[in-house]
Formats: sequence, structure tokens, C-alpha cells
Amino acid sequence: METAGRMHLVNEYYFSGKLAEIERMNQEGAQVINLGIGSPDLAPHAAVIKVLQETAADPANHGYQSYKGIPVLRNAIAEWYRKWYKVALDPAKEILPLIGSKEGIMHICMTFLQEGDIALIPDPGYPTYQSAVLLSGANFRAYELNESNGYEPDLETLEKQGLQNVKMMWVNYPHMPSGQLPSNDLFEKLVRFGKKHNIMICHDNPYSFILNNDPRSMLEAKGAMDIALELNSLSKSHNMAGWRMGFLCGNSDMIGQVLKFKSNMDSGMFKPLQLASIEALKLDKDWFDGLNTIYKGRRDLMFILLNKLGCRFTNSQGGLFIWAKIPGHYKDAFDFSDEVLQRYKIFITPGTIFGSAGAQFTRASLCSPEEIILEAIRRIK
Repeated sequence: METAGRMHLVNEYYFSGKLAEIERMNQEGAQVINLGIGSPDLAPHAAVIKVLQETAADPANHGYQSYKGIPVLRNAIAEWYRKWYKVALDPAKEILPLIGSKEGIMHICMTFLQEGDIALIPDPGYPTYQSAVLLSGANFRAYELNESNGYEPDLETLEKQGLQNVKMMWVNYPHMPSGQLPSNDLFEKLVRFGKKHNIMICHDNPYSFILNNDPRSMLEAKGAMDIALELNSLSKSHNMAGWRMGFLCGNSDMIGQVLKFKSNMDSGMFKPLQLASIEALKLDKDWFDGLNTIYKGRRDLMFILLNKLGCRFTNSQGGLFIWAKIPGHYKDAFDFSDEVLQRYKIFITPGTIFGSAGAQFTRASLCSPEEIILEAIRRIK
């Protein structure tokens, strides 16, 4: 059966194919150390798991749920935003729970983009932005982020290039893959840019609590509620990646339009997952401090590993990864990643998959225990 034309616009997600290759190597006895995937290996808080277990045992909790999530969950998200970001949200109109924030990227693009529209996406950046834009029928224009501009968009250059048909801009801080934290006035600049040119600003914000002492939301910026949407998630900050618990916050009219699309595509989340997520949203600073103590220890070891591979990097990165420039004698990041995989049986993600600006970079994940990273260091020695 011939596939739809839109399927020729995207490829299989890189990690889908790479994990299959690693599995084949392991079956042949290679024992590959995977330092590429950003899936937290730590468990959620015990109290969160307990709520899931107890509520899943209740037969009344297994029916279909509202597309908007249960009211107590939306209230908990609103309180979480107030506590950590100092942002006031109307839980009835300005919050939409999602089955993971990745689903939200697709929902936003399908709701607001169509043929002839253009979305600005970061290079390097999360590959799903590009895929979702293309599948919506729109096109994309990449804006380059690099060391010289502090991995922040050059808005003046974007204006000079022309913004005809640009309807949406995707941003992500703390930035993945570079780990760049937002400067003090970045969100205000982006909001002003969006309002000036009538461009929706979509901020993907899953990393704000990881190795970052100042969690921030774009919705803090003056005027953001007029033009911006923000995706957030419990995947990274609460070790709940497989739970698929995300949420979309922002302008009530835009939230309502996304809900209209979402309600035609999926159903509400399993109620025990929602109830357990409420417990997760109650966790205090001790939880994040404990989490970051672990990640700091892993980061220090990853610095040693990357140094031994001849990579160059900054030590002020936030998030779950280390972004590092590869040695100059490699053709590109794929060449570097393949050699490390074949020579040491260690997988580190090639930066090229995040865009052409990542061709000379690699991304190493902090989602492995210290003993695994130490074993990787021993192999390189």
C-alpha cells in the first residue's frame, strides 16, 4: 500500500533506528554503554508511586476521562506555576493536560499551521519541531544558534531576512541540546518580537529544574499571555518520562483551539496517573536538590569522559545533557559517534541530528548511574 505523500517529508526518528542497531550489537555480545538517550533512570518519589498503586486498585478510576483532565489536576498545575514561576493561571481556561508534551507539539502545529505558513525552528533543536511542522502541511525556516550568539536567536537578523508568512516560532530554554540557560531579558525580547510581527511564540520548557537554580517560565514575561504558549512536563523534573504527563499553558483562546483538535485525536489520561501527578506537583525544593546532587556527580564524570575523547565544552550547562564540540579531525558528528561506538562500545548522540549547526558537536546524556559512566571512562583509558 502506498503511503501518503506527507510521509516522504519525515524520516524514522533517529533513536528508533539507532536503538535497534545497539540491540543487535548487544545480542552479539558487545555490551554497549548507551550515553545518548535522555530518559531518566531514577524512580519517581515513593509517595507518587504509592498514589498510583492505591488509586489504580479502585474500579471507579478506570473509565474514560475528560479531554481537559480532572479539575484537581489543573488546579495543582496552576498552583505549581504560581509557586515556582510566579505565574497566575486560570485552571479552567489556561491549562490543558497532555499525554506527554511531545503530543502537544503536534497538536499545536496541526491546530494553527497550514499550507503556506512558515514556522521558525531552532538549529540545533529538538527534531520533533521540524517533523510536526512538515506533517501539518506548513514549512519551516531554521534559525541558527551557536556559541557566538549564546545559543539565543538573533531577532534583528530574522527581521532583516523577512517574516512574510511566518506564523509560529519554536523556542526552548534551558535549551536542548546546548544546555544554554535563558538570559534575564530573553523571554521579554521574544514576547515583544512575537507581538510586533503577530507570530505565536511556543516555548518548550521541560528542563527548567535540572541543574538550574533559577527555574523560569516564558509566561512570566509581560504580555506573554497574549501571544505565547508554553509546554511543560513531569518527564525530566520528576523522573516520570514513561508516564506521559505533560501540560500546555497560556492564552485561553489558543488553548481552547488546541483542545478542539485534541478532542478529535485522543482521550483523557488514565485517572490514577492524573492523581499521582498531583502528588508529584506537591514535591518541594528538597526533591529537586536531591535530584540535582545526583546529576552534578554524573556531570563531573561526564566532563572527564568527554575530555578523554578530546571534546571541548562549557561547564555551565543546564538540563540532562552535555553539549560538546568534537575534535577537528573528524568529518562530522556521525563520524565521531560511529568511531566511539565501534571502538569503545559507547554510544553518544551525534549533534547532527539536531540540525546542521550541530554537525561538529556531540550530546552526552546524564541518565546513567555513576558506575556506568566510570566504566565508559575505563574503556577509553
